Amino acid sequence: MGEKKRKSDVLTAVEKIKEVERKARGIIQDAREKTSSKVIEDADEEAKKFKENDLNEARKRAYAKKTAIIQSASREALKIRKESEEDKARMHKKAEVAMSKTVEKVTEKIKHFFEGGKL
Repeated sequence: MGEKKRKSDVLTAVEKIKEVERKARGIIQDAREKTSSKVIEDADEEAKKFKENDLNEARKRAYAKKTAIIQSASREALKIRKESEEDKARMHKKAEVAMSKTVEKVTEKIKHFFEGGKL
């Protein structure tokens, strides 16, 4: 009976060991799943941070580019406006000279007409 008792104790111990191993595997599996979930959450949070940082950086670059384009366009518009004003002044001066010469010619022809000449 001593041997049967020992075999029974050994079988009970083996069963307990198997049960403990099964529970340990379950605990390990749960830990893996929780760890995987945590790693995925952490990675997602990190990706969101990178995305936000990249988005902010892109916004800064876009704003700087927009500002540079506006400044360049403003300088170009000012240059064109200045050239237009200069052209306007030149044309006005030419028109004055031409008008003076035209008035002189017309005056001369009217004078000649009244003096009895033909146009």
